[in-house]
Amino acid sequence: MTVSSDSPLLDTIDSPADLRQLAEKDLKPLADELRHFLIDVTSETGGHLAPGLGAIELTVALHYVFNTPNDRLVWDIGHQAYPHKILTGRRREMRTIRKAGGLSGFLKRSESEYDSFGAGHSSTSISAALGMAVSARLHQHKREVVAIIGDGALTAGQAMEALYNAGDMDADLLVILNDNEMSISRNVGAMSNYLARILSGRAYTSVREGSKTVLGTAPPVRAFARRWEEHLKGMVMPSTLFEELGFNYIGPIDGHDIHTLVATLQNMKAMNGPRFLHIVTQKGKGFEPAEGEPIAFHGVGPFDPSTGKVEKKSGKRTYTQVFGDWLCDMAQTDDRLIVITPAMREGSGLVRFSEQYPDRYFDVGIAEQHALTFAAGTACDGLKPVVAIYSTFLQRAYDQLIHDISVQHLDVTLAIDRAGIVGADGPTHQGTFDLSFLRCIPGMVIFAPSDEAECRDMLCSAFLHEGPAAVRYPRGSGSGAVESAKMSCIPIGKAEIRRKGEGVALLAFGTMLAPALQAAQTLNATVVNMRSVKPLDVSLILEIAESHELLVTIEENTTLGGAGAGVSEVLSGAGCETPLMILGLPDQHVEQGDPAEVLAHCGLDATGICRAVQHRRPLRSVASRSGA
Repeated sequence: MTVSSDSPLLDTIDSPADLRQLAEKDLKPLADELRHFLIDVTSETGGHLAPGLGAIELTVALHYVFNTPNDRLVWDIGHQAYPHKILTGRRREMRTIRKAGGLSGFLKRSESEYDSFGAGHSSTSISAALGMAVSARLHQHKREVVAIIGDGALTAGQAMEALYNAGDMDADLLVILNDNEMSISRNVGAMSNYLARILSGRAYTSVREGSKTVLGTAPPVRAFARRWEEHLKGMVMPSTLFEELGFNYIGPIDGHDIHTLVATLQNMKAMNGPRFLHIVTQKGKGFEPAEGEPIAFHGVGPFDPSTGKVEKKSGKRTYTQVFGDWLCDMAQTDDRLIVITPAMREGSGLVRFSEQYPDRYFDVGIAEQHALTFAAGTACDGLKPVVAIYSTFLQRAYDQLIHDISVQHLDVTLAIDRAGIVGADGPTHQGTFDLSFLRCIPGMVIFAPSDEAECRDMLCSAFLHEGPAAVRYPRGSGSGAVESAKMSCIPIGKAEIRRKGEGVALLAFGTMLAPALQAAQTLNATVVNMRSVKPLDVSLILEIAESHELLVTIEENTTLGGAGAGVSEVLSGAGCETPLMILGLPDQHVEQGDPAEVLAHCGLDATGICRAVQHRRPLRSVASRSGA
């Protein structure tokens, strides 16, 4: 499609108050302009495109009907919220999105008063909105609270917990289910199947068409309309899940019919108590390439807006690809291997495995807690599960990792992708805490590869280890090291000296080996590739400490409780007085930006390492420390 820069209506909208001045007949042309603008901007910046395209009409209707920001709109995750940003005063800044110092790719309370709740993980919207509804009631504030959630996000336990609680409380809350049959990967699970059955039912489709007319009637007959609709729904569907939970359920209606949306929202706004509106949309709506490939255009790099052709990426293999290939190779040699993912088939590199071994591939939906306990159950009876999960999503299943896997010392392998700095997605997705929260778990083995070849070998070691083990690796490509086709292993808890120097020893964990080797040239330092975060190579650490004036640990993780803290515990336990410097990520949430630039800003490039070490001088000499 050809993207027009002519946006006579959109150019007049600097806030939702401006939008509410428009005649209703202007809303569809505005939605068309908004769709064109979103495609144009995202073609330059990259980002989450398909979800926003599917929510254009809904966004316009919500800000037209509700008095935002007094009324609260709580978007789940924020993947679909780019149109919301454009309509709430950030149109001119959209070309900075996901860049350092620019707009966040998600909702952010500090960015705008219209962002009622910040989130980067799914299935939090109903819980947060319920809290706001209770707050409004206790403060006697007159405001509406609306949670917008996708059908994929309803596969998560937290969303269902919130629905149970909201219905029981009789909370004054509107939940909108944006049903597009997608999360990031294709939806799985009983909830998705349930919604599909409702939508495809011929009898209920007739009710839906009739309800459009009824819901558009004048206020005096709303009560009759509601009774009539509920009576007919009871005839064709004895009960729906949402009504059983205490919600007044309306729908499904066409989420791209803006006039039906406005009429329905206006009527539902006048109701009290828990309300549930089911709309059906198409992910990628209005942009043919995104309609045809909604997964590819969920989160996309810069592309040609006229063709949808995405700019080519680096030809180097990614760690994710290394993992996916290793998985298929290992599955050939061990039929006990199964793979579990919480709705991240494409992102975790599992497409090939899912096609070659469909009976051994399990996508459990956006349900990280269930994923780990499900893995634990399979491990109890002789399978060897590999859970493919992002570092930031593993946080959501911490209790299951401790209670269900570690306590029982079950044979579960965690393949932790997106560890360390991930870049444009910002603080909600940075994998900056996993070494800290994994290292304190008894019996856990933790590997951190420095390149692609080590990643493959460490995956072998972790998988063959009898007990819980994790391999954490970064997003994107590494140094380009060529992996061996053989299934070789790296010994657990054994580090290696990669360079011998004097005075200073740099103990590098994972991705920090490359900048450590660069810095060592300037510092004439010893460099140790630590490889294993737990257990540590205690004997080598103490040997290095005896022959050097300063030890420096370097990790792409917060310095609090991470790998460096482990080395400190080793030195303290041995009564070793050799000074230790711990370099890592700061005790704060790291903002978005190019990963290399972010690491440099945090002092984790070669220049930063040299600067930190040189600032620490003068160093104690080996002779003075030994008393000679």
